[in-house]
Amino acid sequence: MTDLPASAALPPQVRAADFGHVLVLVDYRTGHVQGLLPAAAERFREAARTGRPAPLPDILAAQLLDAGLLAPAPVARPWKVIEAATAPPSWGGTEHPAGTTRPAPVPQRALLSAAGALAAVAAVKTAGNSRTTMLRVLRAVHRAASTCRRPATLEQATAAVLAVRAAGRHSPGRAACLEESAAAVLLLAARRLAVTWCHGIAADPVRLHAWMQTMDGTPVAEPPSTLAYTPILTIGGRHQRQP
Repeated sequence: MTDLPASAALPPQVRAADFGHVLVLVDYRTGHVQGLLPAAAERFREAARTGRPAPLPDILAAQLLDAGLLAPAPVARPWKVIEAATAPPSWGGTEHPAGTTRPAPVPQRALLSAAGALAAVAAVKTAGNSRTTMLRVLRAVHRAASTCRRPATLEQATAAVLAVRAAGRHSPGRAACLEESAAAVLLLAARRLAVTWCHGIAADPVRLHAWMQTMDGTPVAEPPSTLAYTPILTIGGRHQRQP
């Protein structure tokens, strides 16, 4: 086995979210997600406090390094681990009703603009290596957000989300929360209207969700269950973090 580095770090594109009973690593370059169960999670916490992989079992440390979830570092510094909120168990039915509610009618012009935004997201997804699809979508959202000049109102943001969801019902490609939220950001950015794009995580089971919120932190066209998600990456707003 290759010798492990004395010091390591979380790469900039990796987030670590700790639920206590499980610790989840998310790589926003590749979209890779890895969960660590209690024994491994406790070892990871020990390593995170010092910035040294020594507390990790050699096999696990090597796996994390090979997967790009850890990287050698010249100096040992603590790793940022996000404390994630726990929530009642869910199997996704509350967050994603799977088309059980038909969207309200949307004006034809808004529908066409939303379809164009979804097509732009689809083009970004297919414009390179499949391993870096997530990163390309995030960079497109970041570029769009950087052009915005004034905050979108809740009404403006809601109209954009509902238009994208209506267009998504006729989309030939995937139009889930990632594509919908990214397309809504692009749709608003065409009018220089700013929102905050969020990607969060919840547990039991571990699940990921993408959504938009207004600049004052109000989730846009989301059920109350979205509050169960701990944001681990946001784009736009004062606390912007880009992978």
